[in-house]
Amino acid sequence: MSDRPFDAICLVGAGFMGQQIGLRAALHGYQVWFHDASGEALAKARLALARELDARLAAGSLAPPEREATLARLHFASDLAEAAARAQLVIEAVPERLELKRQVFAELDRVAPPQAILATNSSSLRIQRIEDVVRRRDRVLNLHHFAPVDLRPVVEIMGGSQTSPGVLELVSRFALSCDLTPLMVRKESTGFIFNRVWRAVKKECLRVVDQGITTHEDVDRAWMICYSTERGPFGQMDLIGLDVVRDIEMVYYEESGDPSDFPPRVLLDKIARGELGVKTGKGFYEYPHPAYEREGWLKGEEASRPS
Repeated sequence: MSDRPFDAICLVGAGFMGQQIGLRAALHGYQVWFHDASGEALAKARLALARELDARLAAGSLAPPEREATLARLHFASDLAEAAARAQLVIEAVPERLELKRQVFAELDRVAPPQAILATNSSSLRIQRIEDVVRRRDRVLNLHHFAPVDLRPVVEIMGGSQTSPGVLELVSRFALSCDLTPLMVRKESTGFIFNRVWRAVKKECLRVVDQGITTHEDVDRAWMICYSTERGPFGQMDLIGLDVVRDIEMVYYEESGDPSDFPPRVLLDKIARGELGVKTGKGFYEYPHPAYEREGWLKGEEASRPS
């Protein structure tokens, strides 16, 4: 493990990704402050993180003293200024909406310590679309973590128009100190590196189902068999959240104006019904026990076949 370049970090947004990033940092010795505009979300995050530590303790992957020390490093604040007051690195992990992120960055620029680095965990939006609302443009960047963090211990780092090389180096050291592999994006790129590839896969998977060519189950079966993964593209979209998938697709559509980039009906219909994936108990599959985990499903034994 590399030496820690910071003492304290702040996560703005206490949802799934915020929790994952913050817990990873706390397990590696960082003091972590969580903030969320929703008091309910903050309370749920506190409970979820305690349960996750308990699960690791029960599984034997965390010793009792480590569990207590990690729990003590997790802090929660409903006031953004309080959450960011001690932070040397602030990571924004709010929903994938440009105006919301710009509002958060403008407020962070006002309340965070002057030397604090401000990063967005956005999976598609370039920091150059946000940086004009802050004064510290040499200290802002993209720091995109992959979900779930424990299974995909990688981060993509991309600077803005004025991000200093020293800031990029510090954040790279932060990633290494959390046992994450930093991937440097050397040119401005919507979707960065991996998500450009994943987006092409995701888009075509949605299209072949939307066009009635096949079912989401058979797409996932093919993927899981060919690549030996525990879930396919539709299971992965459920995990991410179908509303988040839509928001990301809209980023590409708004930039290109290409009708083929607009989210397909099969996705929009599910969102309209409130079927957002794992977090609502139903998306393309039903949770907490999705069909793809059942014995025989991968071989198509449960699938209806034409006579």
